[in-house]
Amino acid sequence: MDISLVITIHDRIELYDLMMFYERKNVAPVITMLGRGTATENQLSALGLEPMQKALIAGVISGKEIPGFFKEAKKEFMIDVPGNGIMMTVPLKSVTGGRTLAYMTNQREMNKEMPKTEFNYELIVIIANSGHIDDVMDVARTAGADGGTVIHAKGTGAKFSDRFFGVSLADEKEVIFIAETKTKKAAIMKAVAEQMGPATPAGAICFTLPVSEIAGLRMLED
Repeated sequence: MDISLVITIHDRIELYDLMMFYERKNVAPVITMLGRGTATENQLSALGLEPMQKALIAGVISGKEIPGFFKEAKKEFMIDVPGNGIMMTVPLKSVTGGRTLAYMTNQREMNKEMPKTEFNYELIVIIANSGHIDDVMDVARTAGADGGTVIHAKGTGAKFSDRFFGVSLADEKEVIFIAETKTKKAAIMKAVAEQMGPATPAGAICFTLPVSEIAGLRMLED
């Protein structure tokens, strides 16, 4: 089916307005998470800025709805202006059953076939042990990453990872989301795997999701 998860990462203070925007567009939010930016204390201090509190909100959208959704989001939240957040769509391949699909899509009619899309951007997802985020981001930046958003989480496979990797990985996790061009993705993932991978105290694992549409990276595009 031609459905995607439309993900918006924006200032936390705008979360309520974003939720109302999603609902006005009949895109029911299926997940909302609170996070923070990845700028270090030294970077923030040098610029005279406070730590960036972020929110992530996601809902299911069809391909035909994406252009209008992005157009109005850019107008209302200035998403396409660098520093004002990021919006992207990640295609969904499978959904477990008709009821789940009806719930996630708010019973809207969806296109039956997924169109062929060239994925010029990818969402890099890094899951690392809590307390190592700055180190992981330093490695990612050195490899070309421009920044990301961190979400706190909890791991569920600590016993397995201890047996498989030979190291004890912490239960407390942090998830980093980095939207990047596909040309820069490989270098970032390679650096993280080699310097911050599962056999290190950071215990980072890394994977990517395809991004079919994106707004908020105008500086990279220029």
